[in-house]
Amino acid sequence: MLYMVIERFKEGAEQEIYRRFREKGRMMPAGLEYVSSWIDMDFKICWQLMQTEDFGLFDKWIANWGDLMDFEIVPVRTSAEVSELMKQKL
Repeated sequence: MLYMVIERFKEGAEQEIYRRFREKGRMMPAGLEYVSSWIDMDFKICWQLMQTEDFGLFDKWIANWGDLMDFEIVPVRTSAEVSELMKQKL
C-alpha cells in the first residue's frame, strides 16, 4: 500500500532534524519503503511518499521523529491524489 506522509516541522526544530538525519539517516524500520519526498521552501512541511504492507511500521518510524514533527498519514493510489493532497495541506 502507498501512503503520503505529511510532516509538519515543530517551531525551531530545523537544526535538530538536520543533525539527526545526518547522524542517523532516515531510521526507517525494515518493511517501510521510502519512494519520494518534497519539502516546502520555508522548511515547514515535508511530504513523503512511502510504501508498506504493515501500517504499524509507521509507529516505529514516528517514534524516531515525533519530538520534532507532527505527522499525518494518508493512503493514496495515484499521483493525482498525491498532488491534490499537497495542494490542500499548504
